[in-house]
This record gives sequence, C-alpha cells and structure tokens, in this order.
Amino acid sequence: MVDVTLLGTGGMMPLPYRWLTSLMVRYNGSSLLIDCGEGTQIAMRERGWSPNPIDVICFTHYHADHISGLPGLLLDMANSDRTDPIDIYGPKGLERVVGGLRVIAPELPFEVRLHEFAGPEEIIETHGYRLKAFRVSHSVTCYGYTFEIDRAGRFDKDAALAANIPLKYWSKLQNGETVEDSGVTYTPSMVMGPDRKGIKITYCTDTRPVPVIGENAAGSDLCILEGMYGDPEDEQKALKKKHMTMYEAAQIAADAGVERLWLTHFSPSMGKAARYTSGVKKIFENVLIPDDGETMELNFDE
Repeated sequence: MVDVTLLGTGGMMPLPYRWLTSLMVRYNGSSLLIDCGEGTQIAMRERGWSPNPIDVICFTHYHADHISGLPGLLLDMANSDRTDPIDIYGPKGLERVVGGLRVIAPELPFEVRLHEFAGPEEIIETHGYRLKAFRVSHSVTCYGYTFEIDRAGRFDKDAALAANIPLKYWSKLQNGETVEDSGVTYTPSMVMGPDRKGIKITYCTDTRPVPVIGENAAGSDLCILEGMYGDPEDEQKALKKKHMTMYEAAQIAADAGVERLWLTHFSPSMGKAARYTSGVKKIFENVLIPDDGETMELNFDE
C-alpha cells in the first residue's frame, strides 16, 4: 500500500487556505518528500505526522516556493531526536543551495547526504521503490519525477514440483535468486509467472507541456501536474513564465493514458481553483482539483 498526500498545493506564495508546493509519499515505513515550500512542516503537523520517517527529499528546482521550508523541516527533525541520515536529491546546484539554507540550520544530529543530477534523466533505487527524475522546461533547470514499485509474478507451485526443485530453494527463487545444486541450475523463470502490474505515480510542476512528461507519465495510476492557470486567457502568461494551464495538463494526462489526474501549484490570483473543474473534465474526465491535504491510498491491482 502507498499513501500519497499533497501537503501544499499553492504556487508563488502561501495563502491562508493554501500552503506551498509539497508532496509526501509513504510506503513500507519509509517517507519520500518532493519539494518543501514554506509551511510544509505545519502542513505535516496538521495531518498529525512527524517529519522523522522522511528518508528521502527530492527537489524539482530551486525557486523559493519549492525549497524555502527546508531549514525549518531539518530543524524540526533535529528537535525530534533524529539520528538517521537523510538523502536529498535535486538538480545541479543542490550543494550550493542547501549549503546556503543551512546557515540557519548549521548543526544537525544526523548526516545530510546530497546527490546532484548530472544528466537529463536519473534513476534512484531506494527503500523498495524506484524514482526516475526527468528534466522538463522551466525558466530554471527543473525535473519531474516518477515513483514506481515493481511487482513480481506469482509463484507457480506446480511448476516447481514438476521440475523437481527442492523445497528449500523455493523462497530463493521467489526472491529472484538463481540456485545451483549438484550441477543443476534453477532459475526464477522456471517457477515465476509474468510480472504483475505494480504502482506508478508521476509528479511534475513548473514546466511547459513538453513530450518527456507524457512519455514518463504513461500508464500512471496517479499523475500530479501543475495547473498554474485556469482562465483560458492566461495561456500567453503561462507561455511567457514557462508554466502550464490546467487544460494543457489535462491534455497530457489524456494522451498519456493515466488512470487519474490531480492538479496542483495554483496561482495565488486564481482564488478557488475547483471552479475550473467542469472545463478541465471536458479534456480529461478523471481529474481532481484538490485542497491541501488531499490523500489517496494506492494498492496493488489483483
């Protein structure tokens, strides 16, 4: 099971009813945070959560509304007696930016490990899931992310018995190991069915609609894209500032064949973003324009 929560859905500046951009994904006792705008730790506390289980933080880019909450979050972890290291990933410049922010959070009782992306795509395997970062098109270097959990096929007991595979090796084969015994080699393919559908989440904000988004979002159970503007006349503004409109995001979701779409990163001038829902649904039906704290539980499809 995977929990996905939009802690903050605002862009540019926090509002009384919207915190700035932040997403938390919780899986198997581990928590991943993508972006950490101002107020992120307050949004967590409103949910009754501690930041201590966060193992990985990823940044899309280094505009203030996506990273300015980091020093306070790290201090919050320190005050909660955290000692485990934390891994932080982001575009080139991560060490410089985080180093600058840590002037006000200089002494922490845990190690902060920084990982800068070097190319247009990066793969991160950690805590039982796979993250892929892919570069998009904003006014500064910016990345989107996919979160994926693979799922192996079912173990075929009859196939194992037919192949006379000793019982003591069954669990090893289920775990993907190849076993040799008395000159005989047993491989997982002998007893495992085809891979089953896993779980895939895509998250991408602050970009123009470029093909790489749809390519990486294809088949996602949940796709979270920015919908900075909702008024059709704001299309030129989105083009100039390198953001997306809600309708452009919906078209990406439709073309990519995702299961459901959440929009986020709303302009502070927009007011109540949900009023644009009916127009967006004309392009992609299964869309939600959420408030802060929107949560979804994703389970493996049987």
